[in-house]
Amino acid sequence: MKQAINIRLEKDVVQTLDEYAQELDKTRTSLVEKAIDLYFDKLDEMIADKRIDNLKAGKTTVVPLEEVFKKAGIDV
Repeated sequence: MKQAINIRLEKDVVQTLDEYAQELDKTRTSLVEKAIDLYFDKLDEMIADKRIDNLKAGKTTVVPLEEVFKKAGIDV
């Protein structure tokens, strides 16, 4: 289910959004939703990179899968 939100954008951003929407025969909503989805993909990448860097730097550790199963009471 979709939920309405309110955001404030610079006039030039709204103008560009409207131009793309008109050119592509899409709604503002569909373009903003797609842009956010794509940005979330980029954020996921950034988080993964940060986690890898933390692991390499020894700031985090890896828990073996067998240990996770054991703590969860799952026999393998």
